[in-house]
Amino acid sequence: MSVSEVQYACKTLGITPSFGFGDRTGVATPGHVEAMKRAGGDFAPIFPQQSIREMERTGRSADVVMQDAVQAAVAADWDGVVGADADHLKTPADVDVTVAAGFTFFTIDPSDYVDRQADDYSASELDERFAALDGGTAWFDDYRGKTVTLPGDIKIELDDAVCKKAAVKYGKAIAHAVSLGRYIADANAAAGRDHEIELSVDETDQPTTAAEHYIIADQCLSNGLKLVSLAPRFVGDFEKGVDFKGDIEAFRRSLEVHAAIAEHLGPYKLSLHSGSDKLSIYPAFARATRGRLHVKTAGTTYLEALRVVAQRDAAMFREFVTFARQRYDEERKTYHVSAAVADVPPPEALGDLEVEDAYLERWATVEDGKGFTAPGRQILHCTFGSTLKDPKLGPLLRDMLSTHADLFTELLAEHFERHLLALRSGIE
Repeated sequence: MSVSEVQYACKTLGITPSFGFGDRTGVATPGHVEAMKRAGGDFAPIFPQQSIREMERTGRSADVVMQDAVQAAVAADWDGVVGADADHLKTPADVDVTVAAGFTFFTIDPSDYVDRQADDYSASELDERFAALDGGTAWFDDYRGKTVTLPGDIKIELDDAVCKKAAVKYGKAIAHAVSLGRYIADANAAAGRDHEIELSVDETDQPTTAAEHYIIADQCLSNGLKLVSLAPRFVGDFEKGVDFKGDIEAFRRSLEVHAAIAEHLGPYKLSLHSGSDKLSIYPAFARATRGRLHVKTAGTTYLEALRVVAQRDAAMFREFVTFARQRYDEERKTYHVSAAVADVPPPEALGDLEVEDAYLERWATVEDGKGFTAPGRQILHCTFGSTLKDPKLGPLLRDMLSTHADLFTELLAEHFERHLLALRSGIE
């Protein structure tokens, strides 16, 4: 399929509920398509989805990501709409390569401009940092002193302290998002194509408050960004490779406020990043948003690729685990995870039937709303880049997935059907 054909195949999705299937292997799309066929429903899939960081770690280009996913979807007889997510964009150069490749859904990541300690500042420290801000807060007086009333008698008080903290925490991020959003619009206009934007402010430790969400979204929309989706930092923990960790009821209450803001200002979708394996909160997420949602997954597909190895060659899987344990402490630095190598036995201490369970357990029980840990999954998840680029292990994995393509497709279909059905249960 030519670049022009790829560009024609991918469309903007609007506020249709959508599900993103990130693929770090380049051969997972048949399984993603099969999951969509089995689950049915009204979800729109995003098969080409990859961040610039992931492309660098896997050695894949934006063109290759698009070609692999779209050609595989066509070969698997997918005849529905397909979106294409250029994920975690930070610079105009990121935009240029993804626009040229035909992406349609552009996720802006302004996390480098977020003050991650803002919630911990004293009043005097907040005043000092607000006074030191260099631009990006011209909007401050437009919100200070206002009360926003939303359906359900939800009130958001925008007093002086709230607005100052929003400015310190997100002011520079908002300015960056608006600037990059305009660049995205201009680049797509020059290419003669439509586009839509997601804003991701989830990659911080401190949750996004209702007031902060309101100001961020209102500024993006009032500055003309084609905002179709927003990923706040929700309450609780969204670690890689495991279910939600935290108070599910507190998450539900917070979510209802975020959903009311999205409905009032947009409507636009709320987006759940690190969304894979979070089945315990899917029904609440779908219900609160009334289906105006996007879920983004990636690492869980890679873990199912390793499951193919575990089920077909236990000795080879041990090699992958040993390598991941050696690389984990370095590569975990850019991911939100809590596992330590010492939390799970080394592969040589486990029997063949125990290794897969120890490192790839998927559906551990969520107890008391506090989630669970799966250290083996997190160790494997974070080290995908080194594994795929390793001159021995990378080719071994690709050969295994080629030889056992049907098994990989079946594992992915079963895995993601469960995700999609859990989401649908909150809508129907």
